[in-house]
Amino acid sequence: MVAFFIKNTNLYLFLIVLVFTTQSFSQNTEEVKYTATHKGKVFFSWGGNRASYTKSNIRFKGENYDFTIKNALAKDKPKGWHIDYINPTRLTIPQTNFKLGYFVSDRYYVAFGLDHMKYVMNQNKFREVDGYIDLPSNDPASVFNGDFNDDTIFVSEHLVRFEHTDGLNYLYAEFGRFDDLSGFFGIKNTDKFQVNLTEGIGVGGLYPKTNATLLGRKKHDQFHVSGFGVSLNLGLNVTFFKHFFIQLDARGGYINMPNIRTTNSAADVAKQQFFFFERTVSFGGIFRLK
Repeated sequence: MVAFFIKNTNLYLFLIVLVFTTQSFSQNTEEVKYTATHKGKVFFSWGGNRASYTKSNIRFKGENYDFTIKNALAKDKPKGWHIDYINPTRLTIPQTNFKLGYFVSDRYYVAFGLDHMKYVMNQNKFREVDGYIDLPSNDPASVFNGDFNDDTIFVSEHLVRFEHTDGLNYLYAEFGRFDDLSGFFGIKNTDKFQVNLTEGIGVGGLYPKTNATLLGRKKHDQFHVSGFGVSLNLGLNVTFFKHFFIQLDARGGYINMPNIRTTNSAADVAKQQFFFFERTVSFGGIFRLK
């Protein structure tokens, strides 16, 4: 037996090498799924949002007035399901979201985004007002003249109508991450269907086109850099057929706008700060550059 083994040692060594070589070749030729790695991919998305806002103190300041409406409430201005979301000539009518990003590694990405929200202050309500209005007596709006010390007055549209409806534009840079959750759902072929959890942190500027009618003055109907914002994002991304996805996001953040243009006079400005909570639905694509 020993003699037989010694005589056939070369044969056994050949068989062992053949087995390991075959296994190695089999592993190397196993197809790597497109969705297994993300580095070098670009993604983009387009969708719509609903937004909610906390109360805020809105200060209006000009040459003959300086008053603050306290604890002002506001709401968004939804369009609902509408063709305007994909009509190139009316894209700014509904509340929309755009994002373009690049994966710097398999999990982490950098992106640029634009959230086109809408902000409408609740009108014709009793609110606490602090400050003063001292317009010339020949000014029709002088009927609102007075000194206010947290007095509760009726804030009508004739006094002030205040909206960011063209809109509350948050332009931001975001750093985020993707985590594949497909295994938790028993999904094996992620090239057909993949579920990801996304997290991100953003910072950017506010570039609204404010629609304000203040003390009868003509509004300043131009886009204007008004402040800054920071945000946190948590999303659920469902990718199908490698390149297409639907994403649901919950984004919360803080907005501070100390320089809001209200009328054609550069002396007339408003300022406010508040928190927002945004829910979005987006559709997009993801592709590798090389």
